Amino acid sequence: MKGGPHAVTSYDDDAPPRQLLRIHGLSVAWLPPLLLLALIVVIDVNTTERFRVISWIVLVPGTAAAICGVWTTGWFAVLSLLVYIVVDAAWPSQYQAGLPDFVLVALGGFLATLACAVRLRTERLMLHMRDIVETTRRTVLRQLPPGWAGLENAAVYLSADTDARVGGDFYDIQPGPHGPRVFVGDVQGKGLAAVDTAVALLGTFREAAYHEPDLAAVAAHLETRMLRHRRHTAALGRKDGDRFATALLVGFPVRESGFVEVVNFGHEPPMAVTPGGVRLLPPGDGLPLGMGEFADGPPRVHRVALGAGETLLLVTDGVTEARDGTGRFYPLAQEVTRAVAADPGTAEPARLAAVVRDGTLRHADGHLADDTTVFAVRRMMGWTPAQLPVRGRLRS
Repeated sequence: MKGGPHAVTSYDDDAPPRQLLRIHGLSVAWLPPLLLLALIVVIDVNTTERFRVISWIVLVPGTAAAICGVWTTGWFAVLSLLVYIVVDAAWPSQYQAGLPDFVLVALGGFLATLACAVRLRTERLMLHMRDIVETTRRTVLRQLPPGWAGLENAAVYLSADTDARVGGDFYDIQPGPHGPRVFVGDVQGKGLAAVDTAVALLGTFREAAYHEPDLAAVAAHLETRMLRHRRHTAALGRKDGDRFATALLVGFPVRESGFVEVVNFGHEPPMAVTPGGVRLLPPGDGLPLGMGEFADGPPRVHRVALGAGETLLLVTDGVTEARDGTGRFYPLAQEVTRAVAADPGTAEPARLAAVVRDGTLRHADGHLADDTTVFAVRRMMGWTPAQLPVRGRLRS
């Protein structure tokens, strides 16, 4: 998922963030309540004295409160009161609505203006919270430049919580003097606690992946960080002290372009995709991060052949465990194989990520039960190790 610069937009009281009632950039939110006002007056004037509807004018400031700003709503409250007086006074005294309805219109206008102020304050608070969530999302899922560290990459992140927009899935690429490393994972659970864990793991990955020459040492740092994080949360009395995370750690060695190194922490195994078809990589034998104490030893680093032009597809269980209406899981390998056979260009990272995203959403009918991440990456053609950052001169 790639986004543009983060922007914060502020709104004044009379310019609520509603774009639907705009023509050529100008707000016409005042038009519906004005038309309603005119309609009520016309009906009242053209009906008999036994059918007075002028008191319905209280609906005008109420309508304005829903779509206009505070000042506009206040003006409609005053205008409705004045129109009520004029129209009601035009009838003989025995047919006038009188003081009770006057009080109703006045009180309705006041309450409508107050409700509008509350609505705008709530909208501004929601916008502020959205900005905070967006900043958090960009901290966890930082934007990756095209061709970052010599790797073509494309990522899609879909949160199961459409309001939160961020969860426990994470991904990143870290360039370094020992070759670029890729990290994709899924923290058990949801909510801010899962985000907190993801941030802790990503911070450790970005440092260890740069400095450590061996991928096994990077994996050891991640396991240690997970255990430290769990001890910290347990000391705080939080109930997520036994949290764990599945993850894939992939290294692209500097001098071995035909291989990648893979450490699998109990995660969905990646697959290699080429214009000629799909190849499933062997499943890993490691336990999730945070459960290393139950393993016989540190997770193994597997050397896997990866030919030129092969794209690595890494996903979280939001893809593989997406269900349709009958409870059937999304057949990822079959769908990707079918898509590549129909169009070999699908093997390109950007198109591959989009195909998997669309297929997952279509299979689940748009209802995701878990956060979903699709990450596709491959070596760039013509890229050389000389373009890697030099230790001590560049860190990213």
